[in-house]
Amino acid sequence: MINGEGPFRQAHVDPLAGLRTAEDPPWDVYLTGTVFLDIIFTGLDSAPVRGTESWARGMGSSPGGVANMATALARLGLKTSLAAAFGDDHYGEYCWDALEQGEGIDLAPSRTVPGWHSPVTVSMAYEGERTMVSHGHEPPHEEPAPDCPPRARAAVASLTPGIRAPWIAQAASRGTRIFADVGWDDTGRWDLAGLADLAHCEAFLPNAEEAMRYTGADCPRAAAHALAEHVPLAVVTLGSDGAYAVDGRSGESAEVPAIAVEALDPTGAGDVFVAGFVMGTLADWPLADRLAFAGLIAALSVQEFGGSLSAPGWSEIAAWWRKVHSVDAQNPAALSRYAFLEGLLPEVTRPWPLRRAVPTIGFGRSA
Repeated sequence: MINGEGPFRQAHVDPLAGLRTAEDPPWDVYLTGTVFLDIIFTGLDSAPVRGTESWARGMGSSPGGVANMATALARLGLKTSLAAAFGDDHYGEYCWDALEQGEGIDLAPSRTVPGWHSPVTVSMAYEGERTMVSHGHEPPHEEPAPDCPPRARAAVASLTPGIRAPWIAQAASRGTRIFADVGWDDTGRWDLAGLADLAHCEAFLPNAEEAMRYTGADCPRAAAHALAEHVPLAVVTLGSDGAYAVDGRSGESAEVPAIAVEALDPTGAGDVFVAGFVMGTLADWPLADRLAFAGLIAALSVQEFGGSLSAPGWSEIAAWWRKVHSVDAQNPAALSRYAFLEGLLPEVTRPWPLRRAVPTIGFGRSA
């Protein structure tokens, strides 16, 4: 494994504690998608060279794909429900156990598909980037989303150009707040009208390149304003420059710079950002605080290896907060940007970064 510190126990924080009532839905967030088994090789000094054998100094395994987002949400204290298909092989059993038992994610809407092999991604991290190789068989014909998604405060959806996902409209009609991202448009059309389910969304969170292509704007900030004419809240991620958001209902805009960090592996950082923004929105935080929090935990995630493995919980956030306060040359103005976290952070005694033990599959139950 990457390190040998033993099992890591996350401090429990409920960021919505002051807002909960007896009439609440059973789940804070619902999502659906494909779960991969991720195998991550670390400690590579450079990219593998053709015709040679490379040895990695570390290796870990974890659920990936939609599990990255589900894990990030659960570690922030949100009651998370996931609908996904799992293979009935050892990989599928491992991912199911890691999500249900390890992260406390509700898998009641999920199912095991007999004879279906779990999709697998091998990721090699080096020089702050990663190279991935994936393999999977044809997915089951049935949609992974159930006919009637469970009641939830929010849902996270990935929009696909030209394709409607019926569960999105159904969930929105029952009061679920839909947060959506989007992938690269392989058709090259970049037609915003082709994202039919955007009409049901409360927030849309593309990256800068996607936002500009969909709107024809010449800069990400102009793209965010253009998107806010189609969706109540537009959030455009700017990579190393942070994020910019526009609330189309109030006209409010906010921009927060990114935290400069040494990136080890960017896998899953986008999922972590969305999870943080969803949590801040459900907690009724100001727009700028939501952006700052989402950017902070995304920055913490890229300093660890793996997708779901790197998603920070409140213990990691609290340990980081303690660490930055101990730096003599720290800029007080920069610290004040995150002062809104103080009432939420648990007491931690271990130093930051809090490294998680990363088991291989064979040792998953005994680690």
